[in-house]
Amino acid sequence: MRTARALSLLTGLLVTVPLASCGVLDTGPSAKDAAKAYLDAFAAGDNAAAARRTDDPEAARGFLSETRRNLSPDNVRTSVTEVESGGGDEPATAEFRASWNFGSERVWEYRGSFELREREGEWKVHWQPSVVHPELGSEQSLHYRSDPATPAPVLGRDGTRLMGPQRLVRVTVVPKEAKNLSEVAGSLARGLRPVAPTVTAGGIVEGAEKVPDNQAYTVVTLRWSDYQRVKSAIYELPGVRFPDETALVASERDYASQVLPAISKSRKDRLNGRAGWSVFTANASGAKLETLHEVEPEPTEALRTTLSDEVQRAAESAVDPIDKPAMIVAMRPSTGGVLAVAQNEAADGKGALALTGQYPPGSTFKMATGLAALEAGKVDIDTRLGCPAERTFNGKTLPNSHHFELGRVTLRKAFAESCNTTFAKLATEMPASALPDAAEKLGIGADFAVPGITTLTGEVPASEGRVARAVNGIGQGEVLVSPFGMALASASVAHGSMPTPKLIQGAETRVNERAGQVPSKPALRQLREMMREVVRSGTATGLSGLGEVAGKTGTAQFGDGSRAHGWFTGYRGDMSFAVLVTDAGSSERAVRVSEEFLDGVR
Repeated sequence: MRTARALSLLTGLLVTVPLASCGVLDTGPSAKDAAKAYLDAFAAGDNAAAARRTDDPEAARGFLSETRRNLSPDNVRTSVTEVESGGGDEPATAEFRASWNFGSERVWEYRGSFELREREGEWKVHWQPSVVHPELGSEQSLHYRSDPATPAPVLGRDGTRLMGPQRLVRVTVVPKEAKNLSEVAGSLARGLRPVAPTVTAGGIVEGAEKVPDNQAYTVVTLRWSDYQRVKSAIYELPGVRFPDETALVASERDYASQVLPAISKSRKDRLNGRAGWSVFTANASGAKLETLHEVEPEPTEALRTTLSDEVQRAAESAVDPIDKPAMIVAMRPSTGGVLAVAQNEAADGKGALALTGQYPPGSTFKMATGLAALEAGKVDIDTRLGCPAERTFNGKTLPNSHHFELGRVTLRKAFAESCNTTFAKLATEMPASALPDAAEKLGIGADFAVPGITTLTGEVPASEGRVARAVNGIGQGEVLVSPFGMALASASVAHGSMPTPKLIQGAETRVNERAGQVPSKPALRQLREMMREVVRSGTATGLSGLGEVAGKTGTAQFGDGSRAHGWFTGYRGDMSFAVLVTDAGSSERAVRVSEEFLDGVR
């Protein structure tokens, strides 16, 4: 049955065809007038008025009210098409058309007829259920039922099913029926523990007490297989009910948890197809008798995404064992297609951090600082620059990690070893707009409306002060990025320009602002070489046996400076990615996660 709609109905008479009569109609209130008055009240939902036009008002009013509740139309239209009037004690017969509109272009039309009998000089509709519909018999009723289409699956780029329709069971508690709620809650929590360990008796009681006694509180929704595992322990508990439904869910629990639910929600109408519906008769016990009208549901085609099942699984396997919030975003530089968005349980509890979280990027931002310096033309990768253990800028001292020093080395070497003092000084020697401009060319600061997900790339403010530019130049200060933004930055380096991110095939991403200009080819060639050197001989040699990997590590301090996030971002072939392990202390854990990730992708 459908949820009841408002009963305010659209009244009015359809175009009435000329009457054909076998007898002579009275000049006063006629059988035609009585038929029209009944049908007008019936169409308007004025059941009392319609019932008064019949010869059994009590029975008619109850039946009409029940029918209106069962069908809950948006509006009903009726018209008298013909009246044959008898003479003397002979009854008249009225023929009519009825049109029930259930909204969303769902219309049920039919023809019917009923008798009118003259009593004490007034025509009355002779009441019986067939007055409403010709197929209705005694002790029968009309019903409307929606028949949802089977949801379309969500597929990966290679056709792998990522989401599909599954039978789900809602475990609910009706407080009024539970009798001893605390006792039932305790038994229910224990029974659910094998499949829903986070459900507690206290949580069940607290939630159930917030709903009216005669309403159900949903404790948890289970996949059918999980429900079968615990059914014997919970099925007989008083007040516990188990309504089921078919819904679109991920192929595995918690799989692509920050992407697939968002796709399903944003594309719900598209994925659900067009529901079918029917009107049928039922007997006194509610059993279905005959279908009077039926429209079959219309499923829609599968929704294809750019996600790669292989890459997603490798990413999840890499971050799941980490005890701190950890995440990976991967995309295809040549197309901008998002290949994977993975977060571990610690991150999932805080939201879509991989896509929208804003963190200092640390030394991964030296990609932008290096690009700006190379495009300025004052240095190239072989220019020798100082890398002292620390440097002071207007009273602000910036050290290298563990105060290492290299003396005078090439820019390539300073980048590979992540020399803060070198890149902080470079940043101070460039205009305030240099870092924001370089970052925007890599996509950091660009704003997108990506169908299916919400994203933020980051923010790089222009800083006039020398200290601020020095700190921003090594990815601290006011610079903030998301893992999505860093994966896009690496994709831009690999591709040669910023690709437009996309997730759903055939759905165009809108670039809202600051898409950035294209980096110069000479600067890009040198930046790629510096990122390759990071893996060959620098801070990410642990990735050297995994193919032609290029990238940049980052240790990003936060808070009072005593703690730091760990980053790695880079690319291999036509896949860019960014790894963030929050509060990791250094980039070493991010490099190890990257190693696990890349090892799982062929």
